[in-house]
Amino acid sequence: MVQLFNPELNKVYFINQYTLLHILSGSGGIQVDFKNYFDWEDKVIYLEKGQYIKFLSDDFHAQKMEFPSKTIFENREVRVLFKHLISLGYIDALQGSPLEKYLSGKASQPDSREIIDHSLVQWFQQNPFNASKSEYQSIFDVKESIDQLFSTQVALLELRDLACGEGMDASRLIKEKLGVTVRSMLEEKRLVESKKKVVFTDCSVQEVCFDVGFKDPAYFNRVFKKRTGYTPIEFRDNFDYERQDRFVENLMELIRLHHKNEHQMEFYADKMNLSVKALAKKTKDKMHDTLGSLIRNELIGTSKKMLRQEMSIKEISLQLGFEEPNHFSAFFKHSTGETPSQYKNKKVQGIAPFL
Repeated sequence: MVQLFNPELNKVYFINQYTLLHILSGSGGIQVDFKNYFDWEDKVIYLEKGQYIKFLSDDFHAQKMEFPSKTIFENREVRVLFKHLISLGYIDALQGSPLEKYLSGKASQPDSREIIDHSLVQWFQQNPFNASKSEYQSIFDVKESIDQLFSTQVALLELRDLACGEGMDASRLIKEKLGVTVRSMLEEKRLVESKKKVVFTDCSVQEVCFDVGFKDPAYFNRVFKKRTGYTPIEFRDNFDYERQDRFVENLMELIRLHHKNEHQMEFYADKMNLSVKALAKKTKDKMHDTLGSLIRNELIGTSKKMLRQEMSIKEISLQLGFEEPNHFSAFFKHSTGETPSQYKNKKVQGIAPFL
């Protein structure tokens, strides 16, 4: 059953069942497993057990559907929805699409299998990595092996052996299609899971080290700090899982209120009673992002809403504080890869790219 879901700002939601989230509206970003993503309106994301999601704005409205495990794994192809390879994938649910009809209740008595099947058809149509179905299965076989074995002291040679099943060199395929290596996928999995254990448990650094497949706590500390910029203890303190420090809520509220007119860090630093340097550091610590990036993403989200409302480029540029319409157009293209007119035309035609 699809249920309405109005999440709280900056609250950690743990995924305990395989879950579909249909983002109906929302102006800010979302964070999944320590990565921030923006512009998710009219999109469906699938999350697997063990992940978490936070919403970086208080105006999100979504629909949620949870699936029993037996439904999910009857078909091996279903992995492409739930096992994200290098970033968070999505399925478009634009008005009038088959998936939107099922989620909105316009289709008669939709069940979870029909929604999964429609999502799979659309995922393969979007074909985010330009691969065949058999190539995807080889890639996801490796991803699944990493997910199962990362906590053991598995050697890279063992993973490479697993990656060469059925005569297909999945190591080469992963490098060619995803632009990463099997080693980097294993390292990223270990890093994400170590971050979760650091911030969501009371485990010691030594316990975390052994739990995610490292042999030496000192080496684990060095790797963690090199990848994140912080020791595990510093990372735990900065994440503020208990939400005792309302810094994120206060900053995102300021950005939402003032991003149309105020684009400079000095303004936000003054409002937060911090120096520019202190604000930049704390934003990076708490949100794993820069203040400039947060402002830009808010501007892009607002401009896309205005474009969908058929506002002119000149009017949008004025409302968003750009001196000239061509300055706004250049900013939009640099941030999205397409001009405002191209974006508007795609929305009219019901087409959207896979990010």
